[in-house]
Amino acid sequence: MIYINRFFFGFYNQLRKFYLYSEIYNKKISKFNTKDLVYKPSPHLLSSIIKYNKKKFKIENFSLKEIWNNENINDKEFKNLNNFYWFFSLDLKSSKKEVQSVISDWIKRNYSYNDKCWSFDLIAKRIISWLSNHNLSYDGSDQDYKSNFNKIIFKQTNHLINEVNKSKTLDDKLTCCASIILVGLCYQEKKYLSFGISLLKKITKLSLENSGFPKSRNIKQLIFYLKYFILIREWFKESQISVPEHVDETIYLLGQGYAFIWQNTGSDFLFNGNNLSNNHDFDNYLKKLGYKFKNDDQEFGGYTILKNKKTCLIIDSGSSPEYKFSKDYQSGVLSFEIVSNGKKLISNCGYYKKNIKLNKLSKSSAAQSTLIIDDSSSCKFIKIDKSLMLEKSIKILKKEIVFEKDYWKVNFSHDGYLKKYNSIHERQIEFYPNKMTFIGVDKIIRKKSNFNYKFDIRFHMEPGVKLMKTQDNKTILIELEDEGWRFTCDNYDINIDNGLYFGNKNLYSGNQNIFISGISNNLEENIKWEIKQI
Repeated sequence: MIYINRFFFGFYNQLRKFYLYSEIYNKKISKFNTKDLVYKPSPHLLSSIIKYNKKKFKIENFSLKEIWNNENINDKEFKNLNNFYWFFSLDLKSSKKEVQSVISDWIKRNYSYNDKCWSFDLIAKRIISWLSNHNLSYDGSDQDYKSNFNKIIFKQTNHLINEVNKSKTLDDKLTCCASIILVGLCYQEKKYLSFGISLLKKITKLSLENSGFPKSRNIKQLIFYLKYFILIREWFKESQISVPEHVDETIYLLGQGYAFIWQNTGSDFLFNGNNLSNNHDFDNYLKKLGYKFKNDDQEFGGYTILKNKKTCLIIDSGSSPEYKFSKDYQSGVLSFEIVSNGKKLISNCGYYKKNIKLNKLSKSSAAQSTLIIDDSSSCKFIKIDKSLMLEKSIKILKKEIVFEKDYWKVNFSHDGYLKKYNSIHERQIEFYPNKMTFIGVDKIIRKKSNFNYKFDIRFHMEPGVKLMKTQDNKTILIELEDEGWRFTCDNYDINIDNGLYFGNKNLYSGNQNIFISGISNNLEENIKWEIKQI
């Protein structure tokens, strides 16, 4: 059946590709009204999404005759060239004639569909760039150029409307949706606007919980969605068209998550696909546009955060996402991080996406500050289309949160090790602010008596944090810049191990971790540890 399915899937794809390249399809997407650009969006609205170069370049500095003839560029360079986001780095004093000549050359080469230049992501970004840079790409041109410009905008938009539902990623769908809405606003084309708003509602319903947090539990995706929804809202406002209620409601909900996970703490937490991102520029963007978000909850989106002015404790206390939303999920259930005076004391290792082997490593439980049984992760991943997807969901079984001025406590358990090891992992962490002491107890609770197995509990550090084991082998000292901490665990072996840190996007470096190891041979194993400031 697998081979039969592959055969028919391959046959269908070939048939569809033949259709997309056909003259029949070309005529279908070439139907449009002869309308001119009415609303001209401000380029600065894209500043939350696009990294602007402080140094601006003139179009005259580029070798325009060779710009589309270079066949030796890699895939990344090709995408950067064809999405036209480099237009945002052009000096406004650049020659409009030269800029429009580049667009005209691109249109001549790519007027009909081709799978390389007409991918969903490239089309959406190209439309957004061309329309947002209208002062160079459109203004001051003759009628023939405007006609060709408008036609290719409509043609690409028609293709997106026909094919966007076949996009495999929700992020690409959202980008496509934004570009379709922008075309509807710029040309006052109700058909595009209606389709875009309807698609936006579908994306929201499909990918967000009722609370507004992504079903993937991905912090990076939360911020991505918030940026695009605000961008869409600002386009509506600037074009003087009423903002749909759904857009306002979704921004409010997404803002709740953003306030909870970032604005309340000012730290990047490395859970479920997140990297260090530093959102201070986005905060300034929100402030300029008058957006304010507030969330005083201690638990939101499957995360628990307890904090005061000096210390912050965050723990992944949520069940895993459904299979279809698990592409960037990391098996770090009940993993935690500690921030002390703005510095990360305990961390997870972060996320690596580009390399499948490193991606698998970064998704493993061993890369998180949590418990590992028999060198196995708390969940199993299966490879689907070059992505590692979650085979079976993990459920949170127990939940307790206490937050008082002089005493914090979290207590959670999950069933990730139940099927394979007949065991429940329960984690309790207490914090005494006056003593600056964390006391943790990790319990392995067996549901059945079975063979003994090895366990490890890892506590990862960021690169640069120094660890030293004392001569009695019972204490590990932690040097965190100008702070000193002591880690102890009386009844089990503790050691220092080297690892890899993926906190910075698409990069990795060496780091260290403390690990407790032992053999579980009781129906209930209680592993107690302590982290105390000295």
